[in-house]
Amino acid sequence: MSTPMISRPTDIDPERWPDIANAPQAPVRAAVARRLLRRIAAGTPVGVQLPDGSVPVPADPQWPMLEVRSDAFFHRLGADLKIGLGEAYMAGDWEPRGDLADVLTPYAERLLDIVPGWMRTFRRAIEPRHPRHERNDRHGARSNISRHYDLSNDLFALFLDETMTYSAALFDGQGASGGTDDLAAAQRRKVDRVLDLAGVGAGTRVLEIGTGWGQLALQAAQRGAIVHSVTLSQEQQALALARIAAAGLQEHVTIDLCDYRDVRGEYDAVVSVEMIEAVGAEFWPEYFATIGRLLRPGGRFGLQAITMPHDRMLASRHAYSWIHKYIFPGGLIPSPEAIREHALLDGGMRVLDEYGFGLDYARTLHHWRTRFVEQAAAVERLGFDRTFRRMWAFYLAYSEAGFRSGHLDVRHYALERAA
Repeated sequence: MSTPMISRPTDIDPERWPDIANAPQAPVRAAVARRLLRRIAAGTPVGVQLPDGSVPVPADPQWPMLEVRSDAFFHRLGADLKIGLGEAYMAGDWEPRGDLADVLTPYAERLLDIVPGWMRTFRRAIEPRHPRHERNDRHGARSNISRHYDLSNDLFALFLDETMTYSAALFDGQGASGGTDDLAAAQRRKVDRVLDLAGVGAGTRVLEIGTGWGQLALQAAQRGAIVHSVTLSQEQQALALARIAAAGLQEHVTIDLCDYRDVRGEYDAVVSVEMIEAVGAEFWPEYFATIGRLLRPGGRFGLQAITMPHDRMLASRHAYSWIHKYIFPGGLIPSPEAIREHALLDGGMRVLDEYGFGLDYARTLHHWRTRFVEQAAAVERLGFDRTFRRMWAFYLAYSEAGFRSGHLDVRHYALERAA
């Protein structure tokens, strides 16, 4: 039986965004969501204003405000808490009064106690699972990567810095506001640190898993390394090749459209920056076994990975979230424990060095979101409508809140294959 619908926003394309144009009708769960919001608001430094203008819990006027503009907000949250908050923002069912990440961060800090234990147990029994077609086998991985990274090189260029680096930067001071250098300098510093962890220098045979738009390959080649980089994104491959050619480094760099599992040969070093999140837990053993197979004895693996605490990873590994539905299909953020375990058991690699810099990612994301919002007109000219722009603003702010709250971290690893 189809779910009854309520409230269709008039400026949302129902064919492109069917679940945004049509809010589910879930009156019983909506009532529970309304009570839950009141409970959360009582202990969170974020004000809440309801559609009738009332404020159910007294709030400090200095706090950011979550302004609920439609009762559809409660129906979306009641139908699926993991997906409903983001879809409600995309639909305009709520707005932040103040910065969007400032509204989301206190909720991220209370992530474990927002929902009562009995409700979490009930939710796990009914919440949707990952679609089978988003498994990260060879076909699914190519499709999943294309859905995000092949959107448009021009789109990414609007909010990334000149290095076209789409991963956490490493600033010259710790913290969300520490450091004096700009984003491009911080990205080059990050790449250099990954290359140092892998021992990359003149003559080093390097495999890069996940090309991005070519910055790591460029910096490795400038050190005199011989780089083989693989990607599943046609858009990224095209621009990365153009950047390599413009730098005159074609003799040092090869970029193939290839699944990492199909790479053959032996390398002195393997590097991978924020690609493991797209592998999926089912394929972590194969991922690390492949790297172990490709590394020469004593070779180094330089890894940059987003991580989450192990207990949270175990609790969420099967859940289908807003991020999966709209941003990164098929992915799972690993825990540090999972990385160390699979690296050793499946890849024969031990960790030599490990370093976390999550607040630098919050700062990176804030840079990106500021640029993205400022470029709204240019994004629209590329053919991305208002719903898409709200989706990406929410994604960037939601991610920033995750790192600011400590729910997420980003870590550098130096791993070595047994000699």
